[in-house]
Amino acid sequence: MSQTLFVTGTDTDAGKTVVSCALLRGLSAARIAACGFKPVASGAEPSAQGLANADALALRAASAPGASLAEINPVLFAPAIAPHLAAQAAGQPIDPALLTRAHAELAGRYRVIVVEGAGGWLTPLGPRLLLGDWVAQQGWPVLLVVRIRLGCLNHALLTAEAIAARGVRLAGWVANLAPPSSAQAEGMIETLVAHLGPPLWRQQAQEAVPKAVISQLFGA
Repeated sequence: MSQTLFVTGTDTDAGKTVVSCALLRGLSAARIAACGFKPVASGAEPSAQGLANADALALRAASAPGASLAEINPVLFAPAIAPHLAAQAAGQPIDPALLTRAHAELAGRYRVIVVEGAGGWLTPLGPRLLLGDWVAQQGWPVLLVVRIRLGCLNHALLTAEAIAARGVRLAGWVANLAPPSSAQAEGMIETLVAHLGPPLWRQQAQEAVPKAVISQLFGA
């Protein structure tokens, strides 16, 4: 049976892609067939594979072979703006049923699916649908990526509350120590530990996730 983990962040540029790709590399090292999934992406540039989103390209490169870019990223909008606004401008409403079917197709072929969200937990997908609501409907556990910088404490704690309010299990959180570093980084992490527990790991570069974390998250 396939397992799915949803990766969200405290905001745009929190490090969701870096962490998602690190998970995929860790799963590969553990010989687990895993694929990244970016249900909705805004922001695309020309590539060798046509118009593509950079996050989706990174996920595909870190995934086990076999999935096309369109399967990994079924809904793509060219403007780098909020997905629901991009959908409105394009006259193409985001259909959550399409996203669910696209995930099911990948889940039938891979043991683990790592789903990377767009923006933060409550990113709107339409006039009445939030990304977190769709994830809650799927019943997936959530991994929260916190980029350790000014403002992260409030963002992280509010996101954790919103996840819990929807009855979703928080699988853990990651302390993303991407530069520029903060002199208060350790104090921020200690504060989050007091409220959320210790981070599953500290992400500092493009390395794979530690084997112990892969085992904890996926029972491998």
